[in-house]
Amino acid sequence: MTGEGHTEVASPAGDPTAPVARELLPMTALVGADGRLRVGGVDLIDLAGEFGTPVFVYDEADLRSRCRDAVEAWGDGVAYATKAFLCVAMARLAHEEGMCLDVSTGGELHVALSAGVPPARLVLHGNNKSDEELAAGLAVGVGRIVIDSFDEIDRIERLLSTAVDHDPGGPTLPSAPEGPLRPKVLARITPGIEVHTHEFVRTGQDDSKFGFGLASGAAALAVERLTELHRSGVVEFVGLHAHLGSQVFALAPFAQAIEVLAEFFAPLGLSELVVGGGLGVAYVNGEEAPPMAQWASSVRQACRQAGIADSVRVTAEPGRSIVATAGITLYRVGTVKHVADHRTYVAVDGGMSDNPRPVLYGSGYEAFLPRAVDSARPIPIRVVGKHCETGDVVVSEGFVPEGLVVGDILATPVTGAYGHSMASNYNKVPRPAVVFVADGEARTVVRRETFDDLVRMDL
Repeated sequence: MTGEGHTEVASPAGDPTAPVARELLPMTALVGADGRLRVGGVDLIDLAGEFGTPVFVYDEADLRSRCRDAVEAWGDGVAYATKAFLCVAMARLAHEEGMCLDVSTGGELHVALSAGVPPARLVLHGNNKSDEELAAGLAVGVGRIVIDSFDEIDRIERLLSTAVDHDPGGPTLPSAPEGPLRPKVLARITPGIEVHTHEFVRTGQDDSKFGFGLASGAAALAVERLTELHRSGVVEFVGLHAHLGSQVFALAPFAQAIEVLAEFFAPLGLSELVVGGGLGVAYVNGEEAPPMAQWASSVRQACRQAGIADSVRVTAEPGRSIVATAGITLYRVGTVKHVADHRTYVAVDGGMSDNPRPVLYGSGYEAFLPRAVDSARPIPIRVVGKHCETGDVVVSEGFVPEGLVVGDILATPVTGAYGHSMASNYNKVPRPAVVFVADGEARTVVRRETFDDLVRMDL
């Protein structure tokens, strides 16, 4: 028992018809005496009634705890990868808990700045940064810029060359007299490591749109160019960056990447090494993922074994592992259709517009009823959305308790990453609200779109 009338949710493993595993639910998830799920002290069925569906629900305590775990594991400089989930409230929360923020577009940069995150705590990423995005980052003085291509080196040199000519002691842009004096940059390296994950989210192999290839010699040429710019006072070349991919469960590839990079990194005398993100999370019963601390420890051990000095700042950019499990999506069941000799389709009021991962990557999810969290789930179903696509599948092979009816609230756990951030208006469906729950209170941090929003940009 964890409180009067409440118990911890059970933690089955492997059996798809068992109740959803505790490890797949947010940190504060509790089942009341009535069998209903509460997160952050808030009854999820009541929340769905108040805020409508679909709705993304985030456990604020879970988010804060995972941010603190990342800072403890990696130290100062660890950056939250905002592509996983970003809004003003999330940017502010990650900053409050001591994380830097990794932004990869001008839009993400704008949201982070709007949240009051100091520019020095931002890392600007992206494989095709425009002149405007680079100029914006330089103007406000972002803490780091991760260089991804030779074209980008040319752009930065061009943007800063006039300032260097006029002020050799430290360039500043006319539009921002207080910064930056000399942008800190890292080179993104592709080490030629293929990880066991979906091909669309592998990024460390030789054939990648990201970074400078180590095997091809591009990395050496990039380092030569950046070293020249460093010596001429245009940039401060501080480190290397490597990202292997997303949803990686094994720690061995990270150690392998360190081994490959170490020989190249050591002679450069650089002070920073970033291993990117990609730590996997469990999405279905029976899956297990390594904790943040174990990931960091294994990387640091690999660095020591490879001869990388302890003085080098070794850090990472976790995203999914910060936010995924903290989030749950609530839907309302609109149609239950039994197709004889095939399956039962359960259609909900969202779909691929609020969770495109099953369509894009074949990702698996669990489905459960917040009114009966501890109940066995013997009834096989396929959860589908309301969009005009056969492939509009939310949970391909789901299970629910007996007695599911039209009007039930159905939940999918572990939707805190790449749901809201990849949501669309396909079929002109308004995007869901985002609600944070904590200490028995629920608050909207992103309002639900309206039909009027769908035509607001039209001329």
